[in-house]
Amino acid sequence: MTKRQIAEERLYNQHISHQHFSQPAEIVKYMGAIQAQDYAGAKWAVGLRLKKSTDAAVDQALAAGAIIRTHVLRPTWHFVAPDDLRWMLDLSATRIAALAAGRYRQLKLDASVFKKSNDALAKVLEGGRHLNRYDIANVLQENGVETNELRFVHLLMQAELDKVICSGPRLGRQFTYALFDDRVSAAKPKPREEALAELVIRYYTSRGPATAHDFAWWSGLTLGETRKGIEIAKSQLTSIKVDRTDYWTGSTNAQSRPKAPFAHLLPAFDEYAVGYADRNAIIPPRYVELARHVIFDPSIIVNGEVVGTWKRTMKTNTVDVKFSPFGKLNLKEDGALRSALKRYEKFVM
Repeated sequence: MTKRQIAEERLYNQHISHQHFSQPAEIVKYMGAIQAQDYAGAKWAVGLRLKKSTDAAVDQALAAGAIIRTHVLRPTWHFVAPDDLRWMLDLSATRIAALAAGRYRQLKLDASVFKKSNDALAKVLEGGRHLNRYDIANVLQENGVETNELRFVHLLMQAELDKVICSGPRLGRQFTYALFDDRVSAAKPKPREEALAELVIRYYTSRGPATAHDFAWWSGLTLGETRKGIEIAKSQLTSIKVDRTDYWTGSTNAQSRPKAPFAHLLPAFDEYAVGYADRNAIIPPRYVELARHVIFDPSIIVNGEVVGTWKRTMKTNTVDVKFSPFGKLNLKEDGALRSALKRYEKFVM
């Protein structure tokens, strides 16, 4: 298997080059988690993987609690299915606590502070209430919890990790928080090995072919746990060796590849880039320097490779998109890019 074939396989398994699902909750469930710190971009990350969708449909899914936006795994913001969130947090909580310990000491955050903060949040959000960050900061201050910017961010994140709060519906342009138990149904805890195997299968099915290092980066778990999870789930995975490196995937669909050229507009932090520790398969050698910020930039993908960046400007009734290709595109590639633009315009407008 070549790097080009790895890229094409990932595009297919991530449902970018083909779409099977129609609802935001379906693709989020399939992917396990979709990075979502840039909310506008994350909505498009969901939409481009669906048959037909709109920006408003993803907003509605979040408002209804069909998908949750919260901190989990590494941790950073992710979209997650409600019935996956409890076991994912159980799986990643110990690792996150270890990684955050030094920072918490610097900010004078300990178990007693977190309990005081969590108790205040649990009380004020009772009865299905939703509060924005400004209101929550005031509540914590009134309860004797200091909330300078750095402390406040970590207090909220820890409350998410402790299953006290998660995303509520947006009020206008403002995000809100709700009680975790109001948005996430109770569930029997999964044994750790079962949860680990489930996450491994979900990752390699939706993002394969990928290496053990790729999964460890994406999940935030250790390489040792990663290898253990692969071993448990091995019967449901396929092993591929490329340049003496082991890759794993949950399926192979080479017969279903679209004919070149094909183009896609990816948002910043899209899983096609951020889901892997090694991104060489999608970066042409001639563009290594230009594409070094591929995680952070909205990317133009042609035939599976990053060939430029793009930027949108929203106007009253239109969206203006500016392309910045790294090199000259031929006529067929330019036509594929215009088709990708039309799809994006339908999503946001």
